[in-house]
Amino acid sequence: MTIKRCVICVSAPLTLATSIAFAQGSPVLEEIVVTAQKRAENLQDVPISVSTIAGDRMLESGIRMLEDVTTYVPNFSMHQTGIANAITVRGIGSGVNQGFEQSVGLYVDDVYYGRGQLARLPLFDLERVEVARGPQPVLFGRNSIAGAVGIATAKPTRDFEGSVSALYEPDAGEENVNFALSGPLGDRVAARLAVLGSDFDGYFTNVYLNRKEEQRRDSAARASLAWDPTDRIAITAKLEHSEFDTVGRNYEMVDSIALPGGIDYISALTRTVTLYNGAVGVGLAPPPPIPYKPDDGLLNYVKSSGDDRQTTSVDNATLTIDYAIADHTLTFVTGYVEYDFYQLCDCDFVSAPIIDGSESTEGFRQTSQEVRFASPAKSRLEYLVGMYLQTSVLTYDDKINLPPDGVLRAFNPALTHIDTRRAFHQDENMAALFGQVKWTLSDAVSLTLGGRYTDESKSASRAQVHYIAGVPVPPTDPTGVTPNYLWSVNPLFGAFLIEPYAPIRGKRDESRFTPSVTVEWRAADSAMLYARYVTGFKAGGFDVRSNGNPDPAVVNALNLRTTPPTNIVGVFEYKDEEARSFELGAKTTVAHGRASVNVALYDTDYKDLQTSVFDGTLGFNVANASRATVRGIELDSRWAAGERLALSASVGLLDFKFDDFKVAQCYFNDPRPVTGPGTCDATGDRKENTPKWTAALIVDYIYALQGNLIFKARPEVVYSDSYIWSPTLDPVATQSAVTRINLRLALGGTKERWEVALLGRNLTDERVSTFGGNATLAAALTNGTGNAYYTFVDRPRSWALQGTYRFGAR
Repeated sequence: MTIKRCVICVSAPLTLATSIAFAQGSPVLEEIVVTAQKRAENLQDVPISVSTIAGDRMLESGIRMLEDVTTYVPNFSMHQTGIANAITVRGIGSGVNQGFEQSVGLYVDDVYYGRGQLARLPLFDLERVEVARGPQPVLFGRNSIAGAVGIATAKPTRDFEGSVSALYEPDAGEENVNFALSGPLGDRVAARLAVLGSDFDGYFTNVYLNRKEEQRRDSAARASLAWDPTDRIAITAKLEHSEFDTVGRNYEMVDSIALPGGIDYISALTRTVTLYNGAVGVGLAPPPPIPYKPDDGLLNYVKSSGDDRQTTSVDNATLTIDYAIADHTLTFVTGYVEYDFYQLCDCDFVSAPIIDGSESTEGFRQTSQEVRFASPAKSRLEYLVGMYLQTSVLTYDDKINLPPDGVLRAFNPALTHIDTRRAFHQDENMAALFGQVKWTLSDAVSLTLGGRYTDESKSASRAQVHYIAGVPVPPTDPTGVTPNYLWSVNPLFGAFLIEPYAPIRGKRDESRFTPSVTVEWRAADSAMLYARYVTGFKAGGFDVRSNGNPDPAVVNALNLRTTPPTNIVGVFEYKDEEARSFELGAKTTVAHGRASVNVALYDTDYKDLQTSVFDGTLGFNVANASRATVRGIELDSRWAAGERLALSASVGLLDFKFDDFKVAQCYFNDPRPVTGPGTCDATGDRKENTPKWTAALIVDYIYALQGNLIFKARPEVVYSDSYIWSPTLDPVATQSAVTRINLRLALGGTKERWEVALLGRNLTDERVSTFGGNATLAAALTNGTGNAYYTFVDRPRSWALQGTYRFGAR
């Protein structure tokens, strides 16, 4: 067999946008090719619920981040949280802890990107993005217990070509430039260079710091090389560097509320600051005064908060070798990825300094090697076997800081010049063997069996050290007689349930076999029905952020919030979580190739979900503390309605239920049964960010004008049912159902050399909250009678001008 390069020979259009091909004047749907099963296959032949978006369509729609993709893919979401990024499929994702692997595996050019920070990578010069929903235990495997996102970058071409695209949006100061150049360097060598530059001033006004937020500055460059030394060998190499920095974040304080006869949070905070500053003015309290500008508490893109900053630098390299052995293919994929992340966090979300100046750094290095051996496609016995190896190192350090001008001095003058610092280190090794065999039993029926055996080992350490005025305080009194947790020595020890301790260490080894079974029935040439049963797991690990030593015998700090004070006990190790999923689906092409309708019904049980359990004060402890059942329907359809008109639609139904979750964080005035300090029973509740219905409709209209001009119009209608956006499941934190309308109007040449477009996004100007939580110290400041919420908010209405020019072969 000869290796032939064909980087998706037909385009894969936006999930909800239809490309049309013409055969003897009759419009038909263009084939969509996906690689969700490690082979290039027609989407209609793949027995998985999968959506795909072409790189060209992403560029046209101004999509440059993974969270922008979620608008168009049913039951798929990504959003920022207070200290991390969260990706979910069908409502399942990883919680907020840097020790978690992602439940939705991210794969870039077949290389696993398992850390949440990598989900913020800018998207540019891509072939496509694929989202496979449901557990993917065999061919992806690596912790992909909820689903997998595959990103394929554009490859070098044998013909000289290139493009430059620029976008400008005045209201938020958005400026994006994409450049790509590709072509041959010889008879058997081709290269490609792609560059991205992006500036974004933000759509929030921070009245305290007098600036726009969230400001983003992204830059990235990618060089790739394709070399065919012989007809049987194809080699592709890629190097990429990305930097993305932010100043401020897209959140604000909302819904400052109080019980009858109580006081709301913003009023209580204002009163506390006013009283203390008045006392400073007459010499009754130590200076300096507390700086503060009250938030208005309205969802209006106006905020009053302290400084937030993030910087991230990512380097990655990939080497892929395809070697033809007779009619089989042997593939080697070698990957390396590393990143460094820094965050300065205003973790109290208001202008008054409470725990301002808190910092964290995260470093990650990963090397991986995958080997696959694949039989010819479309044979009666089709198989793929492989091996995967990975090593990685993770480091994380953070500091919780009580600033010298902070609010907590109003409660105790000693609550100043104090910080606590945590250090975490983890080494990981992983090996897996996997295989999948498809046996065509008859012209109509086939059976696919797959399995993956995974062995993982992790070793980790974590330490917590308290500082007073920059001087470290030993965990216990030097005499070993009196523990150093007394309020007079360091009030931070017991006030926030943060226990200092020398490094603790652990090692974890686990192995698991995850099988899958799929039956396909070709009911007709244009209709395929399938039934799929899979199991999945996500590896256990070590808690990065727990605030206490897990050993009850270690008493370095006491919980001063109880009477009498009790020992603080944290968490270090947690175990894996499991999933069992059953899916029925149909892939159909109707109306003589002019339309397709794909539907999937799924039922998945999750056991021992890795959950961040509130400790009652400031922190969270990881525990396998919940079980859930996820059921629903996903439907995607396309219709070539005419020579000028195409329509696409998608609908997602999601039913999420916690079967057992007795340690959920309580919310303000919570009527649910209390199960512990700060925890309540959420059994039977629905998870946050799980709207019952999501839907989208996209219309593509093309019209030929005089003078070799083409006019294109693409209106989009995107709907989301209501959902709760806080992990506390507080009904106050409810986002109502919204319908957003986007519009793209473009004018270009018939040869598609150039195009000018006007992009309108969220034209209905919906205000959409995606995540949030309780205000810091709300219970303390209001004596339990009031609350307020911080919430991250999507972008309001915007209009942008976009221009694209393509040169070279078309």
